[in-house]
Amino acid sequence: MKGRHRRLSALTASAALILSSCGGGGGGDEGGSGGTPTPVPTPTPTSSYAAPAPESLSVADVETVVAHAAAEARARNLPAVIAVTDRVGNVLAVFRMTGAQANATTSGAPNGDHIDAQNLTVPAEAGAIAKAITGAYLSSGGNAFSTRTASMIVQPHFPPAPTTAGLESGPLFGVQFSQLPCSDLAARFLSSGSQAMIGPKRSPLGLAADPGGFPLYKNGVVVGGIGVMADGIYGSDPNVLDEDDDPEEYIALAGTLGFEAPENIRASRIPVDGTFLRYSDAAYSGLMATGAASFAAINGGVGALVPVRGYYGDPAPMVLAGAVYGSEASGVRRAKTGEFSRSDAFVLTDGSGRNRFPIRAGTDGGDVAQPLSTAEATAILEEAFTVMSRARAQIRQPLDSRAQVTISVVDTRGQALGIVRSPDAPIFGTDVSLQKARTAAFFSGRHAASDLLASSSADVAGFVGKARAFLNDPAALTGKYAFTDRANGNLSRPYFPDGEVGRPNGPFSRPIAQFNPFSTGLQSALVVGDLAAHLGFVTGASATDTPQRCSAVPTVSGQNRVQNGIQIFPGSVPIYRGDVLVGGIGVSGDGIDQDDMISFLGLDHAGTRVGGFGNAPAAMRADRIAVDLGKTTVRLRYVNCPFAPFLDTSAQNVCKGL
Repeated sequence: MKGRHRRLSALTASAALILSSCGGGGGGDEGGSGGTPTPVPTPTPTSSYAAPAPESLSVADVETVVAHAAAEARARNLPAVIAVTDRVGNVLAVFRMTGAQANATTSGAPNGDHIDAQNLTVPAEAGAIAKAITGAYLSSGGNAFSTRTASMIVQPHFPPAPTTAGLESGPLFGVQFSQLPCSDLAARFLSSGSQAMIGPKRSPLGLAADPGGFPLYKNGVVVGGIGVMADGIYGSDPNVLDEDDDPEEYIALAGTLGFEAPENIRASRIPVDGTFLRYSDAAYSGLMATGAASFAAINGGVGALVPVRGYYGDPAPMVLAGAVYGSEASGVRRAKTGEFSRSDAFVLTDGSGRNRFPIRAGTDGGDVAQPLSTAEATAILEEAFTVMSRARAQIRQPLDSRAQVTISVVDTRGQALGIVRSPDAPIFGTDVSLQKARTAAFFSGRHAASDLLASSSADVAGFVGKARAFLNDPAALTGKYAFTDRANGNLSRPYFPDGEVGRPNGPFSRPIAQFNPFSTGLQSALVVGDLAAHLGFVTGASATDTPQRCSAVPTVSGQNRVQNGIQIFPGSVPIYRGDVLVGGIGVSGDGIDQDDMISFLGLDHAGTRVGGFGNAPAAMRADRIAVDLGKTTVRLRYVNCPFAPFLDTSAQNVCKGL
């Protein structure tokens, strides 16, 4: 809560019928056994997605953003560090005002046991960049989310407030540990060359939940983000029942003047499970700065551009123009003929015309008898893309928009076999979809326990014993069961069942007394060493940056199975050939039930079309696991599909019986 002055307000709830993105729907056994599936028509969509207009931030635009934010900081007598990025995460300016605090401290554990990234000192520039990237990455032409929105959806209860204890966790619980500086998907800063501006770029701290970060728009098109650090605290807001008088948020909001998110797509217009999300507790009417703001007048006077190692200012800091999203130079562009069958699909590129993650066959021939073929990986991506293009979006405006997501397929070694996305899918889902696919394959595989036990971190290795004791299964994590991200997420919450106060924590989570968004459990333990190494590089304490390989687990041929980290909110399923694991599919970018459905039905349809592979046999799915809690038993969940999810049919329970 950051100790700031607050004004009491009521939590607004939606009385309208909505599609929940954090549970419910699907009915029946949610992809379990039993029943005869009702055929669901799968017509080819008759309309294509519209690609965003080619807008971008110019040098003058970036200067205007910085000048407005600095003027507001001066009016509030609070020197700030201000960062601006483009849509794919390129840092375009970092401006440090004279007297701004050098560092910030992350929130500590409730009981004082500071673990993982809790109570960590971070450079203010790193916090500002993370906030700017979060505003840009979580947003699209159909939704505008801020770091305050992020805070609301990553807490142990949703909506977060003292009076909501007992409710489930936020729908994107764990997303803060994505876009990590060690991610092999994320591109890294280069000062020049054809790859200099390709994205998605990494974030020094993952995604931020500290208010003070917003997206930037031009003509309704998201073109970047602004992030502000000024108060020395990098935290989150656990209570949405009041309104914060947050100077950082006002300073960042001032930076959006002239680049405001369209009001009709702001988070405050988007309901989730009966609750409207929060966009900002600051209002434009509350800004203090008056008069014209000029970058030339402040640069070198009230502050200066400063370099940030690994992100900005090599050889010298200067204001940069943003990349045009959708261009080759941005690293995210329309698929070429031969790269993917759908002309409205986008892929990741290296800036020189080459697809960074082309569709290919599995690399795990030494581990499985018949790896996924190129044709099979193609079919999975095509069918999942088709399901997406028929699906009703849950987090986009206007209502009845098509869902927009990123889809990733991996083999059992976690190697990407193809990544495709819709034109306007939020950028954050690119890294997250790969995390989800890898997480499903990893926890479903026979190497999960042995990889974790062989970790260089005793903390990481200890989670195997915790899981086996919790599940009363000494053979847990050896390939006996198929785990989705929803099932793994059940075990990664500080309460089990999710949200129920007084229950034990899941075996992959920290106990609630040690928990906050900077320490989630196994997820954070896997990457905390990488984060520490990277921050040492950023500050100059270390000459070596973290490699493009996250997680303290062994490698196979120089790579590991979860090398951009794991993810613990729904949207993935493992891929099987009979009862043999051959890979995973991950989906991210819309509501979590939609992500579940696209991965589950996309794989089912691909298996039906090609033959020889598909979803896990019903008897192997994690929803067969019943956890004994003494007076009751609780089953894990496998997938959860929404009711009436399609725009072209009124079919219900579309995942039942599959």
